[in-house]
Amino acid sequence: MKITTGILAEAWRRTAAEHALLDGVRLPPVAFSQDGLEDCAEEAEDDDLCLLLDEDGTVRGHHGPYREVFATRDLDQVLYLIAESAVCRGCGGVREAAEALERIDPAWGRRFRDGGLDEAGAVQAATVGTEAVRTESVRTEAVPAGTVEAEDVRARRCDPLEGLAWIAGSWRDQDPYTVLSFFRAGAGQTVDPERLALLYGADPAQVAAGTRLRDLESLDGGRTHWDRQWESCCYGQAGGWTFLLHHDTPPGAFADKEAYAALGIEESVWLSATSAKAIYTFDYLRGGRRVDDDWGMLELIWYERGRAPYLRGGELDFLNRALRRAELDHPEVTNTFELYFHALETSLGLRLPRRDFAEGDVRAAYWAET
Repeated sequence: MKITTGILAEAWRRTAAEHALLDGVRLPPVAFSQDGLEDCAEEAEDDDLCLLLDEDGTVRGHHGPYREVFATRDLDQVLYLIAESAVCRGCGGVREAAEALERIDPAWGRRFRDGGLDEAGAVQAATVGTEAVRTESVRTEAVPAGTVEAEDVRARRCDPLEGLAWIAGSWRDQDPYTVLSFFRAGAGQTVDPERLALLYGADPAQVAAGTRLRDLESLDGGRTHWDRQWESCCYGQAGGWTFLLHHDTPPGAFADKEAYAALGIEESVWLSATSAKAIYTFDYLRGGRRVDDDWGMLELIWYERGRAPYLRGGELDFLNRALRRAELDHPEVTNTFELYFHALETSLGLRLPRRDFAEGDVRAAYWAET
């Protein structure tokens, strides 16, 4: 059934009339062109939902004139997303919103808790990738990302701040490094961390010697590293990924394109922090292309607790789902950056060896002098 203005208005009128929790909630303003959407957005609050109705019946939800948060021809999904937006705006927390939506419709409550739109979305999200979950004493088999069962297993078996989120707080101040980058090869292969560090420009002698962070920090009582830490990097492997942490890269990095291609990198994740400008970005590349639903630069400050930061049902919906699970499973974690980093761990398997960094045992090197 093609969604029209009349069908949408009548469906929402019936839905709101049937549930006391939606009493007084109006249908968001509906536009039929980009110009009309801009007019709607000017009159709305920043987090208010505006709808753009295409000629083919596709309903596009927007926060502001340019940030599309969903696109669907499914009337039930549209009604749910309108209700979700209204309930989240009026509730004091994620659990309260889940309970409110459950009272309206048990299926809506399950949908909100899962973070997806429907079972088909759950299957799609589960195909993004797999990861091995590790703790100090337990290693489980790889489980599909993006499913409620997988997330529940992870929540029970790991400290939310242990795998990756432990670094989220200091990283906002570019400590220990501005850029956290992760690289993964195809099934059964690994990206060699030493070769990767060398291609970036690490000192060959220090790489060959197996230099550790504590070695750099011990020179001249730490004075040398204090002066040169912006010229250093740390590297290694964890959670099936090879990581490389650094500030600026030296001139000539990636000069040997053939050697870089030979690393067999199929996926990479880049997190960058510019604390002075409050810019924190996330880039995920898979199969040689950026996974971003054509949004361009993705900033972490788009994520607010209880709100999906990326296009619903889109390429990054697996991360929306992981964030919802993190919010519900770990209400004690109130820092949004820590929640985001924990969601990256549970959905993609990103980890950093906390003990190695604390004890200075992580591999490290300065950039080679040119």
